[in-house]
Amino acid sequence: MAGLALDGSNPDVSLLYDINGLAKDAPHWFDRVMEFVGEYGIIIGLALVGLAAWWSVRKRPQEAPSAVAGLMWAPLAAGLALIANIPIRGFVERPRPFRDHQGLEVLVAGKTDFSFVSDHATLTMAVAVGVFMAHRAYGAAAIGLALLEGFCRVYMGVHYPTDVIGGFALGTAVTLLLAPLAMMLLTPLTTAIANSRVGRLIRVEPAAVGRGADEACAELAESRSVGGDHGNKDLAA
Repeated sequence: MAGLALDGSNPDVSLLYDINGLAKDAPHWFDRVMEFVGEYGIIIGLALVGLAAWWSVRKRPQEAPSAVAGLMWAPLAAGLALIANIPIRGFVERPRPFRDHQGLEVLVAGKTDFSFVSDHATLTMAVAVGVFMAHRAYGAAAIGLALLEGFCRVYMGVHYPTDVIGGFALGTAVTLLLAPLAMMLLTPLTTAIANSRVGRLIRVEPAAVGRGADEACAELAESRSVGGDHGNKDLAA
C-alpha cells in the first residue's frame, strides 16, 4: 500500500502542491513561524486552552467532577490514539510526500518515518474533541487549533492532506468510542478528589462565598439593631 497518491493528477497530490506552494512564496521568517507552530505551537496552545477550560468548569459545582474527568480523558485519549496509529502506519507504509514528489518546500528535515496517518493531526484532534466534551466554547477553539495543525503539516511538506484527514478521524474515533468507559472510571476519581482537602482542584463553589458574605451582612445588621435597641432603652431610662 506504499503507492498511495503517487499520481500527480490525484486530488490529494494536487492539494498538497497547492498548499505547500504557499511556503515557496512566503517570506523566510513566516516559514520559520509556521514550522514552530506546526511542530510545537499548536500543542502548547491546546494545553493552554485545556487549562482555561479546567479553570472555567471548576466554577460549575454540579457538573465539575464529570467535566474535569472529560478534560483528564483528553490527553489520555490522545496517547491511546497515537499508540493505535503505530500498527496503522506499519500496515499502510506510505512514504513522506517529499520522497515521491519533486519540488516540494520541506520546512522540517529528518522525517524518515511513514506518513499515514499524521501523529500531530491525531494528537491535536483527540485532545480537541476531549475538551469539546467538557466545555463547548473552549472545545470549539481547540478544534480550530487542530484544524490549523492539519493545514500546517501539509504547508510544511511533511504530510498529504489525506494523512491529516486520517489523523483527525483516528483521534476523534478513539476519543468518542472510548469516552463512556473512560468517564465511568475517571468520574468517581474526580468526585472523590472534589470531596477531599484538595477539592478546589476539581470544583469551587462561588455560591457558598456569596452566602458567606450575605450571612456576615445579616449578622452585622442584627448587631446594629440590637445595639440600637439598647441605646433606646438607655435613653428611656
